[in-house]
Amino acid sequence: MPTEIIQWFPGHMAKTRRLIAENLKKVDLVIELLDARIPRSSRNPEILKLTEGKPLITILNKSSLADDAATRRFVTALTREGATAFAADCLTGQGIEKLMPTVRNLLAEKQERYREKGMARYLRAMIVGIPNVGKSSLINRLSGAKKAKVENRPGVTLAPQWVQTSVGLALMDMPGVLWPRFDDRETGENLAITGAIKDEVVQVETLAIALCRKLRTRYPELLAARYKLPDVADLTDAELFEYIGKKRGFLVSGGEVDTERTANMLLDEFRAAKIGKITLDAPPTED
Repeated sequence: MPTEIIQWFPGHMAKTRRLIAENLKKVDLVIELLDARIPRSSRNPEILKLTEGKPLITILNKSSLADDAATRRFVTALTREGATAFAADCLTGQGIEKLMPTVRNLLAEKQERYREKGMARYLRAMIVGIPNVGKSSLINRLSGAKKAKVENRPGVTLAPQWVQTSVGLALMDMPGVLWPRFDDRETGENLAITGAIKDEVVQVETLAIALCRKLRTRYPELLAARYKLPDVADLTDAELFEYIGKKRGFLVSGGEVDTERTANMLLDEFRAAKIGKITLDAPPTED
């Protein structure tokens, strides 16, 4: 895997770390979004340090794209660790109804103090997470209108924004932030495959071959069904990738596989859940 996947820390992400620290005192709690397809890989280890001392709600977003059983195991593991966590999908609205009861429960004492002082004001939350995890989609879902720009690519939100909602919560949307160094190749691959890292900084063919490796290991039935594959156990990951390109008819002159087209197709179909509901991070083991 190219080293640029493992080393990825643009200047605007360093700025976001400063913005989080500077604005934390303005909010009552922090809402952390993870990608349910990669809950472990998408959790920025610096967020817990940067937001220490504030109540934290962790939402495993994009759950409609992820393996349901794996998502349940991740939520259970986070809860056992003392986190306040649940799964949701900000685009479909699934699970979002859990947010405000959770917020009110975490901030019950603070709200009571406000009432005793005769203060009636919106609760305030900071939305944090890696790029392309769905922060703007959450804001738009809660505000009931398109307040934040949403695109299926990282780096769209570039400055903090305050948005009022209809549910009694004011939201501060922070730009997506990664961390200075990924601890392992798997994390870098997962972030790139799901689109948290811009595609143009990664060789898409290498990324698609990595996706083939993960799918044949964790979801061989879904992979075989989607691309009508016979037994491909004897093929290397690269050969499997090219075989899928041939099956789709993605050929150039001379009968060679159009590897760029094949790679883009595989990544697009994974991200749209056309291959199936898939979680790339191995879920915690059940007791």
